[in-house]
Amino acid sequence: MAKTYDFPSDLLAGQEELHQVRAELLALLKRLPWSVEPLDGFSDDKGWRQIERPASPGWTPDEQAEVEKLRERERELAVFVSCHRFWAEVATEERVAARSLLKHARETTEEPPEGGA
Repeated sequence: MAKTYDFPSDLLAGQEELHQVRAELLALLKRLPWSVEPLDGFSDDKGWRQIERPASPGWTPDEQAEVEKLRERERELAVFVSCHRFWAEVATEERVAARSLLKHARETTEEPPEGGA
């Protein structure tokens, strides 16, 4: 059986917020135009696969600020989680496995949906 860890609540909360910030950033980036700056569209069919991009109006200053805010928060949380004092208590050879368990901790604590397993 895999070893379990008693992760501190602040570390679990930091990891959960990191998941949320990354999901929010990914959703935002998917909604935004492909280029930060306004650029003409292009088509390239000379490579091993065809690449096409429509013209991009670029990102507004507000969109750029929102992306930067989320990226900064993501960096802060990544540093908090990876440098947390808890990792000093975990044997070096176990840290990768423990980090993986932390990343998936919310999956193991969620209850199954009603009416099913």
